[in-house]
Amino acid sequence: MLILVPLVGAPVSYLAIRVNKRFGILLTLAIAAAAFAIASYSYWFLYANLPPPGQYALSEKYIWINLSFISLDYLLGLDGLSAPLLVVSTLLALLAIIGSRSQIGHHEAEYYALILLFEGSIVGVFTSLNLIFFYIFWELVLIPMFFLIGIWGGPRRKYAALKFILFTYGGSTIMLLGFLAVYLGTSVPTFDIPDLAGKIPPGLQYLPLLATFIGFGVKLPIVPFHTWLPDAHVEAPAPVSVLLAGVLLKMGGYGFIRISLGLFPQASMQYAWAFMLVGVVTMFYGAIVATLAKDLKRMIALTSINHMGFVLLGAFSTASSGSPLGVQGAIFQMFNHALAIGSLFMLSGYIHEQAGTREIPLLKGLRISMPRTATLLMLSSLAAMGFPIYSSFVSEFMVIAASISAFSPYAVTVLVPALTGAYFMWMLRRTVLSAPTGSVVVKDSPRLDSAVLFAYLVPLFILLIFPYINLDPGKKREALDIRLCFGRRSSIRLGDCRLQQRRATARPSLQEPSHL
Repeated sequence: MLILVPLVGAPVSYLAIRVNKRFGILLTLAIAAAAFAIASYSYWFLYANLPPPGQYALSEKYIWINLSFISLDYLLGLDGLSAPLLVVSTLLALLAIIGSRSQIGHHEAEYYALILLFEGSIVGVFTSLNLIFFYIFWELVLIPMFFLIGIWGGPRRKYAALKFILFTYGGSTIMLLGFLAVYLGTSVPTFDIPDLAGKIPPGLQYLPLLATFIGFGVKLPIVPFHTWLPDAHVEAPAPVSVLLAGVLLKMGGYGFIRISLGLFPQASMQYAWAFMLVGVVTMFYGAIVATLAKDLKRMIALTSINHMGFVLLGAFSTASSGSPLGVQGAIFQMFNHALAIGSLFMLSGYIHEQAGTREIPLLKGLRISMPRTATLLMLSSLAAMGFPIYSSFVSEFMVIAASISAFSPYAVTVLVPALTGAYFMWMLRRTVLSAPTGSVVVKDSPRLDSAVLFAYLVPLFILLIFPYINLDPGKKREALDIRLCFGRRSSIRLGDCRLQQRRATARPSLQEPSHL
């Protein structure tokens, strides 16, 4: 139902807007609101009915192809990893549609239909438990995003859209090769993730892990696969940037946790140090280059690279140390980043519309010319910094603590939030706190739009006080849905698996020990 509502709603929205623009946009808003309501109910159902490790609160399965040489199932499932991402994805789609009213002025029917197509596709990514359907939805997401950037973007929109599709499609093709290697190399001829977990021989895990590292790393993105991101954000309209940073980037983090850790646990543990190092480099790189950015929107885009490094570091800190704190922090960080960075991208659109520029040195005296917008910019910047009044502080703390428990020299990562705070404060000093030049004309965002922008930040206040709302369902992911070590369904933690893996090296085979 959650996939069907926006996918079926896309052509309905297109036709309705062609007939009556105002009614069609309201109908699109109602469809997005219905999808958010379903996602919220699903999350509540998960919270009230936490499944055992390795199982799903909600699942759906249909046999699609059943031949002698191949079998494909339409398999969907909801657990503590996918549920928070579904809620934040449908919420951002709803808020982006509301924010598009003043940002999009042509081809509205096509625009809103593509937004709903994107929403339905991303829900498919976060719920698919079959590798082929996961790949189909993964690729389907690229189509609406390509057109959203290429048609409604800035002056260099065609270049940005083409660069986006080349990077992401290239990465996903390599990812697919990894999936096929798993299918052909295992004794269980299936693409279903629950059936594959724990059944992939350790020797087969390394090349698929590398393939998925490239595919998910392009999406997250990590250094050096990040170069498509700043161009795509700078050229995309503000509501599309909200979906690009708040939703699409989370596909990479989700893939690392669901597939890289879930299907290739031994290889992930062995090379966790390398993935963690890439995460640390990505964090520092994103923070340093954001400091040098002069375009407000480009600075926010580079901040996303910084923040997504936390996700990679947290996920593989769990693989290294066995502590669930890292993967829980990574999931929480994805949720928090989506809202904090989404509000900043929408604000950059309003500022560009009102001031006629996004160049930070030219945006002076915003507290006088745009008082409401300046206040929201300060509040949203504090959220992106990980200021202690927001839940983003909690998620960054969890990831840093987990990385230190895995390898103590990673205590150096505490400098990343300091760098992030420094360049955001420098930006606010030059834009909000500076004196205006020339005569001042007050041209602020409308009150309704300001209220919608504040709605991005409300969950971050609530989750600071009640973080268990997000973290408790995630506890059932402590085992990462891994059937660990010896090819059977298990709720063994990663730390226990590491011990058993060491024991297994002394054995000539991977037969299940009698004491398990």
